[in-house]
Amino acid sequence: ASPRSSANMAAPLARLAFLLALGRPAISGAQATEGAAAAPHRRFEYKYSFKGPHLVQADGTVPFWVHTGNAIPSADQIRITTSLKSQKGSVWTKNKSIFEYWEVEVTFRVTGRGRIGADGLAIWFTEEQGLEGPVFGAADKWNGVGIFFDSFDNDAKKNNPGVIVVGNNGKLLYDHQNDGSTQALASCQRDFRNKPYPVRVKITYYQKTLTVLINNGFTPDKEDYEFCAKVEDMVLPSQGYFGISAATGGLADDHDVLSFLTFQLTEPGKEAPTPDAEIPQKDKEKYQEEFEHFQQELDKKKEEFQREHPDVQGQPGKLFELFCTDDVFETVSDRELRQIFEGQNRIHLEIKQLNRQLDMILDEQRKYVSAVTEEIAKRGAGFPGQQGQVSQQEIETVVKTQEEVIRQVKEIRSSVTDALRSISGAQHAGSAGVYETTQHFNDIKEHLHVVKRDIEHLVQRNTPSSEKQKCPELPPFPSCLSTMHFFIFVAVQTVLFIGYVMYR
Repeated sequence: ASPRSSANMAAPLARLAFLLALGRPAISGAQATEGAAAAPHRRFEYKYSFKGPHLVQADGTVPFWVHTGNAIPSADQIRITTSLKSQKGSVWTKNKSIFEYWEVEVTFRVTGRGRIGADGLAIWFTEEQGLEGPVFGAADKWNGVGIFFDSFDNDAKKNNPGVIVVGNNGKLLYDHQNDGSTQALASCQRDFRNKPYPVRVKITYYQKTLTVLINNGFTPDKEDYEFCAKVEDMVLPSQGYFGISAATGGLADDHDVLSFLTFQLTEPGKEAPTPDAEIPQKDKEKYQEEFEHFQQELDKKKEEFQREHPDVQGQPGKLFELFCTDDVFETVSDRELRQIFEGQNRIHLEIKQLNRQLDMILDEQRKYVSAVTEEIAKRGAGFPGQQGQVSQQEIETVVKTQEEVIRQVKEIRSSVTDALRSISGAQHAGSAGVYETTQHFNDIKEHLHVVKRDIEHLVQRNTPSSEKQKCPELPPFPSCLSTMHFFIFVAVQTVLFIGYVMYR
């Protein structure tokens, strides 16, 4: 189209748009106001947040946070309480917040072996730090708000686990016996224990309205929140501490906090304070002095290192080789390959030992066969007639049994040889050969049990009973000399002996 025709078409469209705008000025203004109210400026506040990995410093502390009681920080999370009885713990920000409206996103796990857990976990925003106390491990009579994740049903109304929002002006005592139901500003019943994924909670305080959204932990979607509770016309301290606490009683759960992210909310049209404006001049001077001190220490360390290692100056490659050799670091693939080789070698040695034991069993088996055969042959030769026929049958049975046992032992030996051959060929094949080798090892064990059972059965069968061991009775031995003749012979022998002595 030509420029002139385009201009002719644009003029009616512009007039139509102008008329539509005049016809709906109020609606457009209301929509703009709602959009502005629903989208405040949101800025992350790292001094009021923590998240893994590398959560804990070398001295065991969490930057910008303080932990008390039984809380145990680690590299990836903070375990507020362990699954032991009568435990209390909490973590709190070191500094007060300086912004009026805020939003926190907390990710946690509550896990336990029992069907019922106790006592629960609480997220706080209070004017003072409630380091220790009876309310889920924090102090009572707080000035601010607590969002309680109560897992134990104290009032026996079967409304736990649940989420309860309780406000306090610093004068009220928490009603434990009724699970805070008499003081609750809002609540919802949600089961947050033993979920497949971490439970996520988003708490927003904006324009004097507190909103609680929860992700029930059944999905890995981080933005899958559902509405839980809302409190309007709620006035909180303009400055306060963020915290999270937990406690256990007669029953116990592990209460683990994976992350606590804090965001500052600013109304549209208001400029958010710059980061420099948040730090007082006195603190900035202190930080600058510390930075210069660290810089001087670093320069000293560099000079000392250059004096001790003059040969690596200007050569980053040698410096890397000096500190990062292969002996110090090991890649994941190298570690997995080394573990596979070590496992294969152990299996190889076990199968070799099993092969030696099989050889010993074969030698013993041959000895038993020869001994039993000789014994049966002797018994067959000593008893003629019908007993000889029975011994021949026993010999045939024993020989057949021995042939079967020898055949099974040969099969076992061949399977062991195949297993050794497969192990030798699978040294570099990865972890896939481990399963086959284990199967061979189990088959060998089963065959060994069969051989042992057959040998015991054979020994019991071929052992002669007490009746067979009786020897036949011998006939009476005939006497060749009478008593009279014996005495006469003794007398004559005596006379001759005496005469011979006298003659000598």
